[in-house]
Amino acid sequence: MAAPRNVTATRDEEKGEDDDSPSAKKPKSERFPLNTWEFAVAVAVFLVFSTGLFCIYLTMPSAAYTNLKLPRTLSDLRLLKEHLSTYASNHPAQFILGYCSTYIFMQTFMIPGTIFMSLLAGALFGVVRGILLVVFNATAGASSCFFLSKLIGRPLVSWLWPEKLRFFQAEIAKRRDRLLNYMLFLRITPTLPNLFINLASPIVDVPFHIFFSATLIGLVPASYITVRAGLALGDLKSIKDLYDFKTLSVLFLIGFVSIAPTLLKRKRVYE
Repeated sequence: MAAPRNVTATRDEEKGEDDDSPSAKKPKSERFPLNTWEFAVAVAVFLVFSTGLFCIYLTMPSAAYTNLKLPRTLSDLRLLKEHLSTYASNHPAQFILGYCSTYIFMQTFMIPGTIFMSLLAGALFGVVRGILLVVFNATAGASSCFFLSKLIGRPLVSWLWPEKLRFFQAEIAKRRDRLLNYMLFLRITPTLPNLFINLASPIVDVPFHIFFSATLIGLVPASYITVRAGLALGDLKSIKDLYDFKTLSVLFLIGFVSIAPTLLKRKRVYE
């Protein structure tokens, strides 16, 4: 009679260990995953960023506040571009400071709409300066999100995307020797959402220097596409037009070039 009780206990212990693992799938109907301390940290960081952003906006002339809002549609973006074009020309330093702060804030706290900010950069600054602005801000915002997730992100990511996190963790483990190539591939191609990569990378132990390098380099192709589209903002009918079949094919081609060293190394090992 003792043996069955031991087997049952062992199974219960194993089940408990699985339930406590970061990658265990949990229904989203459960309680909010952050504890009181983690939630307090998230609120505190958000308030610090918000206060800094608000102080920057206070330095803008009162006339610049008219119709100033985050664009959610192409129509909103066209109106915002017309409204800000004069201000950006007359006060370039103040505008760039406000633009960069807003972009990094949105990227850090996963606020949708950064693609409109990228289009705005192309419409106001042209291709070269627009790409520099977008890549800088996207990399800075992703890095900020990386460290925020490193601090409090594990329970949240495990709660929201348990299966995707397990997949990502397994892929990272298989590619430790060529991790930069794999991270470049993910950044260049839409294989995984950038939001998920930013949040999950510190959880699966991607070193920050690899994360930073892959983000800085890997976002250039997509940024070029978006910024260049901003030059012809009036002709753009839908955000979906940015990534048609031809564009996606080019991105995946560039992505496969970045991961080619890993594939060639595996082939040599098998031979």
